Amino acid sequence: MTKKITIHTLGPTGTNCEKAASKWFADNNIEGDIVLHQTLEIAVKTIENSDTDLLLGCAVYPDLHNIVFENLPRLKLIDSFIMPTIEMVLASRGQETLATFATHPAPRSLVSHLAPVFVNSNAAAALACAAGEADACITTAVAAEANNLTVLENFGPVPMCFTIHSTHNFQPNYRELN
Repeated sequence: MTKKITIHTLGPTGTNCEKAASKWFADNNIEGDIVLHQTLEIAVKTIENSDTDLLLGCAVYPDLHNIVFENLPRLKLIDSFIMPTIEMVLASRGQETLATFATHPAPRSLVSHLAPVFVNSNAAAALACAAGEADACITTAVAAEANNLTVLENFGPVPMCFTIHSTHNFQPNYRELN
């Protein structure tokens, strides 16, 4: 009996990483679980020496290089793929005056006329905006809609590379599970 694979990645729900994890399972014809974490740094600690857990990262995640090299003795890169992100948008609560915007550091350069308030993910940016912690946000269209935000500008989907990492103890050969 094959053990069920779990992918750990960036949350909360509505992130491009969550979408990418679902795509990886579908593309490899695998049923598995997705666990969302506040940061990838937290996610990598949860897989420890697991033989069934994976980490899904995004190539533009600001500290992916640190995650890779700091965990080199126990992690290995086993796959990568390109997927268009969910449409990236600038959204607000609908107010006219904007001074700040919540953003994950990666897409920060999409907006230059507002002061950034940094958060851990694009979906977290929508939550921060909805809670009034920033006037606007760079987020996914899914997260904007889920938080009843008004889209001010749609940057569209962005072709993005996602990476799959396992521990050296990872047992299932997912390529043979198809």
